[in-house]
Amino acid sequence: MRAAVYTRYGAPTVVQVEERELPVPKPHQLLIKVHASCLNSADVRLRSLRIPLGFGLISRLIFGIRAPRRPILGVDLAGTVVAVGDNVSRFTSGDAIIALTGMAMGAHAEYVCLDADGAIAHKPARLDFNQAAALVFGGTTALDFLRRGQLKAGETILINGAGGAVGCAALQLARHYGAQITAVCSADKRALVLSLGAHAVVDYRQQDFTHNGQRYDVIMDIHGNAPWAKARSALAPGGRLLAVCATLPQMLQALWLPLWRRERVIAGPCAERAEDLAELAALAEAGILVPVIDRSYSLAQIAEAHEYVDSGHKQGSVIIEISPNSLTG
Repeated sequence: MRAAVYTRYGAPTVVQVEERELPVPKPHQLLIKVHASCLNSADVRLRSLRIPLGFGLISRLIFGIRAPRRPILGVDLAGTVVAVGDNVSRFTSGDAIIALTGMAMGAHAEYVCLDADGAIAHKPARLDFNQAAALVFGGTTALDFLRRGQLKAGETILINGAGGAVGCAALQLARHYGAQITAVCSADKRALVLSLGAHAVVDYRQQDFTHNGQRYDVIMDIHGNAPWAKARSALAPGGRLLAVCATLPQMLQALWLPLWRRERVIAGPCAERAEDLAELAALAEAGILVPVIDRSYSLAQIAEAHEYVDSGHKQGSVIIEISPNSLTG
């Protein structure tokens, strides 16, 4: 099978397409033919080792000190089950599915094996495989943080970094929950975020949201450039800062801040649950959650896709078409 492989850390050119052995499913696993996957911020951070403050050594210990221990990136996918292990009853061959591969990664390949009881759900019928793949990473991240932040109808939320994959999902979910939404993004993404549910837009190049005199019940910091020290002045009493791209100090703040303040910092890894994927699929079927795709690249264009995501200007998701002749169904 073909796979996008990186054997050293560095620039986008370190990722190359190679032939790899076809994986064989264990008794509790599925063999999945990957039709589409996203190139996410997580992939770029691992490829380049641009890791949030405090996690550099930990990341190398987990993912490889001198070279990547898991050479195939990709944490989400939409595909078709082509074989099931002897102990699997939840899925059958031919099922169209969406999935998170988590720390095992491996989705930027034509085939991958995943545990059947992992974060896997049936693909929404109304979405093609590209659209379904765009639903997964941004949707599960946004859903998990908004749930932990306990966003309620009528509350105000500011989403810092509203134009990316997580931001586009967060906007639609916050709208669904009945919140009043302010989006922070560049001017060229204004029309997009308004169409997804934002009631107000702050152009970060022209205005600092912490100096506009407004206070918000929830601030969702996706970019990682609005830590507690900066965002606290814009939080309403009892407000919550959702630190999506958190540093180690921010995670520690999440532990000790409630000891002396009403406000909270919510940080840490997202849950990867089949129930969340099923919920996102139901919202997509109902037309409440619409995946946003910026660009699509073939697997052979993987280095070019990394370069584009590196630029920091993507809107929504960037898709890697693994099997371009199988993108319907």
